[in-house]
Amino acid sequence: MKIFNIPKSTLSILIATFAIIGCSPTVKIEPPDKPIVINLNVKIEHEIKIKVDKELDELLADDELF
Repeated sequence: MKIFNIPKSTLSILIATFAIIGCSPTVKIEPPDKPIVINLNVKIEHEIKIKVDKELDELLADDELF
């Protein structure tokens, strides 16, 4: 007794399609319940070099200017 007049190749493609769709993995990303704690020790060192011309240095050393 035939219920549907579908060729075997079409039926097998339909079954394979449904099997592939049914087996597709799902990925869920959820935030953690507790906050993320990051302990970080950072040491920053810097050096500033200022080069002043002698003429300007003498001008700044003059007390009468300021």
